[in-house]
Amino acid sequence: MLFLLALCAIYTLSDWRQVVALVTSFTIGHSITLALSTFNIIKFDTALIEFLIPVTILFTCFINFFKLNGAASKQHPIWSFHNLLAITFGLIHGMGFSNFLKSMLGRNGDTWQQLLAFNIGIELGQLLIVSILLVIGFLMMNLFRAKKRDWILVLSSAAAGISLILMIETNIF
Repeated sequence: MLFLLALCAIYTLSDWRQVVALVTSFTIGHSITLALSTFNIIKFDTALIEFLIPVTILFTCFINFFKLNGAASKQHPIWSFHNLLAITFGLIHGMGFSNFLKSMLGRNGDTWQQLLAFNIGIELGQLLIVSILLVIGFLMMNLFRAKKRDWILVLSSAAAGISLILMIETNIF
């Protein structure tokens, strides 16, 4: 959820198509590694993944900081660098989800169905979360007259701070 907050911080309610494309890109990324991990095609160091997830959030926040001035005036294409970033970082986040998913899956033969249901549920949950975020952003900018630049700065700074704490807590070094 924190990654989604950082990823979508530069968008407004009128950018909903781009946000749906971003969320779907993220879901595609994490669905790939979830499937590969569930079927034991890939293996990875869990501690490293636990560290890399907040790194992806922090990196996304830094990108947002560089977009503070231009974000309010630029129209973002539906397919962009952000989508590639979402897919790539989704691959990492999917590895983080995989241990949780493996513990939930039963030993019966319908693993593909359970995997598909899990991914559809994650996609719908993510769309709900970013919808709420976009509505809150709309209210903040239109009802309370917050500047878009300030809204981006607040969301990205909060996500960056939390990601730094998560990175420190992993004790990877």
